[in-house]
Amino acid sequence: MIHYQLQCRQAHGFDGWFKDSASFEKQAKRGLIECPECGGTEIDRALMAPALTKRDVTPVAVEAPAAPAQAPAVAAPAKVAGGRLPAQMLAALQRMRAEVEKNCDYVGPDFADQARAMHRGEIEPKGIYGESTEEQAESLAEEGVAVAKIPWVPRADG
Repeated sequence: MIHYQLQCRQAHGFDGWFKDSASFEKQAKRGLIECPECGGTEIDRALMAPALTKRDVTPVAVEAPAAPAQAPAVAAPAKVAGGRLPAQMLAALQRMRAEVEKNCDYVGPDFADQARAMHRGEIEPKGIYGESTEEQAESLAEEGVAVAKIPWVPRADG
């Protein structure tokens, strides 16, 4: 799957996940991609920063949307504009969640403070995930703290 930052003619930004770039082009040409804010179907890819990695980089902190560490046994299906997530996308996001939970420590609402402390070298770097407010996330980004916001879908085994 490929992730694109998208933008409608009204300059509303949103994310899109596609099988490949040809799939995006085909869907955009047919007007099948819709802006979740205004419903516009004239969609273009927005400029994106490249994903760069270094061998000596510590694990990236991952910001999960506000949710308990343990998802309820029965959770509502994830939604996108116009309906449910496609099954393949939901499965990919569930695999991503499983990997984050397996390889990172849950720090809850202390996410912003811990990510900032790691960035400054005040505590040992490690992979973490948790919650932050929009203001905290913006502040982290302004400070150059490497974080990612991911869709937090119900577990596959839930």
